[in-house]
Amino acid sequence: MTTISCGIDFGTSNTSVAIDNKGEISLVPVENESVTIPSAIFFQRSNNKAFYGRVAVNLFFDRQEGRFMRSLKRVLGTSLMKQGTLVNGASMNFATIIASFLKHVKDKADSVAGQELEHVVMGRPVHFVDNNPGADTQAQAELQTIAQRIGFKHIEFQFEPIAAAFAHEAQLSGEKLAIVADLGGGTSDFTVIKLSNQYIHKADRSSDILANTGIRVGGNDFDKELSLAAIMPELGYRSTYGEKNLEVPLKPFHDLAEWSKVNFLYTPKVIMQVRQLLHQSHDKARYKRLLKVLEEETGHTLLAAAEGAKIALSDLDDYKALLDFIEDDFFVPIKRDLFERSIQSEVEKIADSARQCLREAGVQKEAIDLVILTGGSTEVHSIQAEFKRLFPNAAIADENKLSSVGLGLAYDSQNKFGKNSNRKSNAPHIIAN
Repeated sequence: MTTISCGIDFGTSNTSVAIDNKGEISLVPVENESVTIPSAIFFQRSNNKAFYGRVAVNLFFDRQEGRFMRSLKRVLGTSLMKQGTLVNGASMNFATIIASFLKHVKDKADSVAGQELEHVVMGRPVHFVDNNPGADTQAQAELQTIAQRIGFKHIEFQFEPIAAAFAHEAQLSGEKLAIVADLGGGTSDFTVIKLSNQYIHKADRSSDILANTGIRVGGNDFDKELSLAAIMPELGYRSTYGEKNLEVPLKPFHDLAEWSKVNFLYTPKVIMQVRQLLHQSHDKARYKRLLKVLEEETGHTLLAAAEGAKIALSDLDDYKALLDFIEDDFFVPIKRDLFERSIQSEVEKIADSARQCLREAGVQKEAIDLVILTGGSTEVHSIQAEFKRLFPNAAIADENKLSSVGLGLAYDSQNKFGKNSNRKSNAPHIIAN
């Protein structure tokens, strides 16, 4: 039987998979006709059945009873992988949850391939966890184990920005010095690389890849900062309470603005603390909105409103976020200027990582011929403006923002697992037992 390999881009926000079938690279429709699927899962309370992607999102926002989770990739390499979480009253570890989602994606690829796929190149950020090599190694090992668990026997890894570069390479004529900016929901990763359509089947790319850098900042952080700047003040954020005019605890607001932490707020202890503070609050009208969100478990809905505002403000100068699940006709007006000011620090961190990549490559910004932008966070207006400012002489390529990494991983699988392949890995890899 012909070896059919695949590449899986398990993203913080979205996931895609592409297969190499006899040299033909193609994206797999993973949800109806779409080649991307939101990295989300919903466990229905009545029978604990799992739903994935847009179906999971829709069930949650239709107020179906159950447990909703997204941004699962951010849990890799953290202590939460060992702690697990409650799903409809029962403890479940995150490896099982992530495996359930990725098995769903693999099943779609198996169906298209007409066989059970055993060879995969998994995408990974340059750093799963910043400034912690041990946690970074742990994160890849966890993803390796999950890939084995769902049926893969031959597993390699590739840095996501390198994969994005491979996806664009076939379209080039002549050699280009490129910087790839892969800005996803959880991380921002960069690669300086020499590209040419003549290099596609080159076995060893180590001399072409000049540097890789990355930082754990992405679109989820934009959601968080916008939520804290524009929405959380309407729930009593930074208000005061008691005779000493103390500031209310900030942690519930910060956790409510982070996708991977929202579910941990729905505990009797947290709700009791907020209820007790409400009696002493100097802004009861706003602070009681926080209590309602926690009691009714609508934190993800609140954060989705911030995400929707972020997306809208990439095109509009102002936007009204509708929060009618808290109060009837409750709108929060938000201007693009406030959004851009709220994420300025994150944009600067991303730009610093890009500059670091240039320094490590020994390349001046004027030498860059091509900037490849991939990942949903590159849609943000201030991000686009920053990269045009950083690289004024370079052409900008931004096709297939949400699927180029998956395509590139399949190209890489072709070279790693294809006939007569001896392509070297440019990312850490663990050999399957």
